[in-house]
Amino acid sequence: MLDLVIIGGAAVGCSAAIYAARRKLNFRLITENIGGEVALSGETNNWPGIISIDGFDLAQKFAEHAKSYDVNIEEGWRVTDIVPTKNYHVVRAEKSNGEAVALETKTVIIGTGIHPKRLGVPGEDKLDRKGVTYCTVCDGPLYKKKITATIGAGNSALESALMMGSLAEKEYLLTKFKNTPEFQGGFPKGDAILIEKVKALNNIEIIYEADTTEIVGDTKVEALKYKTAAGENKTIVVQGVMVHIGMIPNSQFASKLKKNSLGEIVTDQLCHTSVPGIFAAGDVTNIPHKQIAIAAGTGVVAALEAIGYVNTWKP
Repeated sequence: MLDLVIIGGAAVGCSAAIYAARRKLNFRLITENIGGEVALSGETNNWPGIISIDGFDLAQKFAEHAKSYDVNIEEGWRVTDIVPTKNYHVVRAEKSNGEAVALETKTVIIGTGIHPKRLGVPGEDKLDRKGVTYCTVCDGPLYKKKITATIGAGNSALESALMMGSLAEKEYLLTKFKNTPEFQGGFPKGDAILIEKVKALNNIEIIYEADTTEIVGDTKVEALKYKTAAGENKTIVVQGVMVHIGMIPNSQFASKLKKNSLGEIVTDQLCHTSVPGIFAAGDVTNIPHKQIAIAAGTGVVAALEAIGYVNTWKP
């Protein structure tokens, strides 16, 4: 019987593992890969104490710190289910080669993060991190004084456009909705104050009823193609494309836990889920801000709560 199973090898998992190791818990950390979205985030300028670092390098530093406490990060494991059983839990996981494991544990910390919805258009995969980004907060400053485009119609897209409006020479904002009151001026799920701010900036051009069809470029983004409601094919010259059409929590395996309509695991402020002994932290939860520093902090909270749970656990 383990004290703890940590699922995820990025900011949440490594932070939790450090605290679990310092308290001498009997635990395992399993993950599909080290770093998750952190490792794919490109240049990172918002991690306290490091002015600028590549996301992959930052993820490696997280792992190195955990390993300095003799934490064995077990890669290649995809969790398929967590089964609450009596007063403990069974974490089921498998590898691509068919190897499977069932871990009995007093507590679980889920830190599996999220992944962005993709457009699914030609050029998107090829130019990922070569002008295509899914995190404007992370990568927006790289496009200062350039021409950029944000794709999306929610608050994250509006916030992206506002940020790029303050940095870029020109910013396009492509929404698939009409500019009518019925669709709140093209952004049916956006906050009115954000919509007003975006529309007030002279260097932001909103393109309504736009269906992105291709991202153009060889080694870097050069242009963006879209189709209008009338069926016209148009092209705009851009150097950066910010895709903000939604995020998908990596929570499919957590079928026994309460989730919201977005699939995020619902937690309280101390990272408790709807099942006692199971904790969740970072982007996979309903916490409103998806940032590396917040994920690391909530990973520590989850670890401390798991430690407290283990201390009072009875067989």
